[in-house]
Order: sequence, then structure tokens, then C-alpha cells
Amino acid sequence: MSITETTKKPSVLFVCVHNAGRSQMAAALLTKHAQGAVHVRSAGSAPVAELEPSVVAAMAEAGIDLAEEFPKPLTDDVVRAADVVITMGCGDSCPIYPDKQYLDWKIDDPAAKDLAGAREIRDEIDLLVRELLTGLTTASKER
Repeated sequence: MSITETTKKPSVLFVCVHNAGRSQMAAALLTKHAQGAVHVRSAGSAPVAELEPSVVAAMAEAGIDLAEEFPKPLTDDVVRAADVVITMGCGDSCPIYPDKQYLDWKIDDPAAKDLAGAREIRDEIDLLVRELLTGLTTASKER
């Protein structure tokens, strides 16, 4: 995995079609756990108008306020800027560039879930994000 030379810290992009649930959760959780050690973004190929209410509520329970967040479009520039691109099991695809790590996390869509379902998805993503962060910080130290 390469680390962006200009930032001296890894950059991660979470991608999901609507950028209203899974990718927003993952980005917020990685931002929280990384405490500035990782540059984090999320985007979607067909972003919707607002985040899923169950996602906002589940994240609030975890102490993460998504009130100011909004779905963002996936652009070529955002993909180029990332060291790691993670799709969220939603069939989305991204442009492929060399020297980037691509992962696909198979995560249920919270759009059809109630708050309890969104909590389960949040907790699943949290485990994956923690594993990712361990790998990212280990790679940064090995540079």
C-alpha cells in the first residue's frame, strides 16, 4: 500500500451508491478512531439528498454527530487522492489506478433497516474500521 506523499498519512475513501448510510458510517468511525492520523472521505456514484435517519440515530448513540454530513458525489479526483478505496458491498465500482488498495466490504444496506438494524451495521463496520486502522498505522510506521 502506498501512502500519499504530500500528506504523509494514509488516505481512505469509502464508496457506496447513495453515500447515505454505510460509507458515511465507515468514514465517521474511521475519523473518530484515527484521531487525525488518516485522511478520510466518502462518496457515492448516485448520491441522494440526505443521510438515512436510522444511520444518523445509530451514530448519535455512538457519540458521533452526522447532522452536518451530506451525501457527496464520487469523482475521479477523489479516487485518485485515495490510497485505499473501500466499496461497501453495494455493487459500486470505481476507476482503478495503480498503487492503490481496493477492498470490498460486504455490508447490508441500512436503508431498509430500523434503528436496531442500523446499530448492527454500525457495529459490524466499526470492527472492520478498527482492523483497517491497525493495518494503516502499521504500514505508516514501516515507511
